Amino acid sequence: MVRFLASTTTACLLGCASAFTPTATTAVSPRGSLALRSSSKTSSQLHASNNPLGEQIGAAATTALLSIGLLATPLMGMPMSAHAGDTGASTAANSKITTGGASTLQSGRTIAITRGVNLDNSNFKGQNLKGVAFQQSIVRDTNFQGANLVGASFFDATLDGSNFEDADMSLCNLEMAQLNRANMKNAVAREMYVSGATLFEGIKDIEGSDWSETQLRKDQQKYLCNHPTAKGTNPVTGVETRESLMCLD
Repeated sequence: MVRFLASTTTACLLGCASAFTPTATTAVSPRGSLALRSSSKTSSQLHASNNPLGEQIGAAATTALLSIGLLATPLMGMPMSAHAGDTGASTAANSKITTGGASTLQSGRTIAITRGVNLDNSNFKGQNLKGVAFQQSIVRDTNFQGANLVGASFFDATLDGSNFEDADMSLCNLEMAQLNRANMKNAVAREMYVSGATLFEGIKDIEGSDWSETQLRKDQQKYLCNHPTAKGTNPVTGVETRESLMCLD
């Protein structure tokens, strides 16, 4: 794309510059050889003497085009950035997920640049996805096991069957997310943002998960407390699952 723009700019530059260059025509001499013949001398003289404004406009336009060409030329040799290391969404080079994910960092805020991205069956095991946004994306049967998802956003995302075992989901945004068949075993789910529209119904496993400071709606809290896997202690924080859910035992 960059080379296309640079080539287009060069073509425009050459074409426009020629518009302000005295034209020449090819003529055949009496002997049959080719010769260049300038445009009418009278016309050239009239142009030079009677149209100084045209010359000024032409010079200004040519200068502007040359400036554009100089700006575009360095882009032709510019290499594409490789993904940065484990820095989540904090680096511009790592602002997009390799498989088509949806985030970038701008002025200190993580914002989605794409929506409705299909990330089904992706593998993000153990990756640093801190601050990455998956807004309104389809993320079914995806592996986030052991991943750093601190501050990540799954707003209105479909997470059916995804594996969050041992993942750090602290400060995650799960507003309007759907977690049917999702595995949150041993996940750190502290201070997550959820809403009444967040669907935990059908969640597969929450054993050993820590929900401390996550404000759940009463019916959501009751559902999770009554889940057969609502037991155990989180291996990272040492907090019991039922205690973090404030279950009435």
